[in-house]
Amino acid sequence: MILVFGGTTEGRKAVEVLEEGGSPYFYSTKTGEQDITLQHGVRIDGALDEAAMMHFCTEHGIRMIVDAAHPFAALLHQTIAKTASALSLPVVRFERIYPPCDPAITWIDDYTQIPHDIHSLLATTGVQSISKLKPLAADGISIFYRILNRPSSIALALKQGATQAQLCYYDDPNDIPVQADAILLKESGLSGGFTEKVVAAKACGMRVIAIKRPEQPKSFIVVDGPYGLRRMVEKLLPEFYPLHSGLTTGTCATAAAVAACIRLTSGEMPAEVPVMLPNGETIHVAVSYGDDYVACIKEAGDDPDVTNGIEVRAQVTESDHFEILGGEGVGRFTLPGFDYPPGEAAINKAPREMIRQNLERLKMEDGRLKIVISVPQGAEIARRTFNPRLGIEGGISIIGVSGIVKPFSEEAFVDSIRKCMTVAKASQSARVVINSGGKSERFVKALYPELPQQAFVEYGNYIGETLKIAHELDIRSITLGVMIGKAVKLAAGHLDTHSKRATMDKAFISEMLHEAHCDIDISDITLAREIWERLSPEQQQDFADVIISHCAAYCQPLLPNGELTILLIADDGTILPLSPAHQPVPSRS
Repeated sequence: MILVFGGTTEGRKAVEVLEEGGSPYFYSTKTGEQDITLQHGVRIDGALDEAAMMHFCTEHGIRMIVDAAHPFAALLHQTIAKTASALSLPVVRFERIYPPCDPAITWIDDYTQIPHDIHSLLATTGVQSISKLKPLAADGISIFYRILNRPSSIALALKQGATQAQLCYYDDPNDIPVQADAILLKESGLSGGFTEKVVAAKACGMRVIAIKRPEQPKSFIVVDGPYGLRRMVEKLLPEFYPLHSGLTTGTCATAAAVAACIRLTSGEMPAEVPVMLPNGETIHVAVSYGDDYVACIKEAGDDPDVTNGIEVRAQVTESDHFEILGGEGVGRFTLPGFDYPPGEAAINKAPREMIRQNLERLKMEDGRLKIVISVPQGAEIARRTFNPRLGIEGGISIIGVSGIVKPFSEEAFVDSIRKCMTVAKASQSARVVINSGGKSERFVKALYPELPQQAFVEYGNYIGETLKIAHELDIRSITLGVMIGKAVKLAAGHLDTHSKRATMDKAFISEMLHEAHCDIDISDITLAREIWERLSPEQQQDFADVIISHCAAYCQPLLPNGELTILLIADDGTILPLSPAHQPVPSRS
């Protein structure tokens, strides 16, 4: 059993990660005021001292603690550390991501170090800090307190001696509600809005004073994102998840390149290296060393991937410019329509960007490096993939958008969709937005900024199953965001768009183009997104109307009591809804 200490953004993310396992866990907050929905978790509220925490962990068979509490909850961190030490429990600290220290900020260790050469101060450090700021008021400094606009916070602020005139609220986290000489912040990290607050304060000409975050206990295992948390749970409690995650070839190539650069510049050969994923979090990846290369073993987890166990290598040498090349076993593009032109190594855009960003973190940004990625078994393995059909020849592709491979199991995936849809309904959102994955979700989220995170659900390839679940749960308003590659399959009636079950039907696509009065030759295309590039903006909308209409013909019957909005998403993020002229006329009864 896992015990999570939350009440924060990281606590909410930890819940999302653990819910994927379908196993029970406990979620603890101090006040019980966080709005969060648990399907498999049991919520407990109220502060726990060391004795109470020891008793709870012993009574409930806790085998692992996840500390996702606020970084400044120092007493809680110490209590967790003592309890874990006494009971020999591992503690995973879900830490925030912090921006680099800004030298223009006045950094202090505690409240006693606040400079007194100011006339007024806006304190954003919470109600518990009000009593600690009274010495400043005694010196004649005017203090304003920005607190949460809720009765418990206001009552506590007044109890500690603040006046109503001194209180202002978090109606807009990036707003500066009063003008003061200086602002006092806690080093709360990216999820705490630290960067935005600093920018807003500087724009108002305010001096920024920041209290450094306290150090965490040395015994904690630190992760700073959801993928790192899941991988650590898989390592420490393997049975918690029925299927385990893995690494993309892009992450393996990045890890090998990072290690090769470390060896090139310092001579060191660490067994693990840090790799920053596209979402900004950092995980540690194991590597090994050859005479003139570094290798990383592709770990697919429980995903049935033919590349599992292969060796991805990187050779790094000094050069007069920066370049990433494909060596032995890395395929080459032979057709247009990919991130790079024919002839280029099949190393996709996201892995190239991962390699570049991670080398920049090593201060290798002067760009005078040649990185050669190779996969000794790549040519042989590629014959068992879809690469030849896609026009990628000579080896495998180095791919991966997130950097992490989520395990594939149809039953488990559909079950996770059901859980997410149940949570979405419980959130009482006016609409649920279903989408294929992280990329499409980023695009459609911009259209619905008012919806909670729980309202966005990934269907992967299971569009039909997701709509059936929506009907079973009586969810009445659904937006389906679908990228063009899946859309042309869905329009042909394939409610499961997985490449094993549905391929792009050029003849049918040509029929749809003709229906849209866009008669163009697509005999040479490899990917559906290439069609988009051959159409004018007007033709794109006409073609979108036809695709959406065909998709609706198969999807709407699965949601007989609901209203379905279908959005077609182009590869560049352009979103096309059904044009007004093609909207169905409401029935009059």
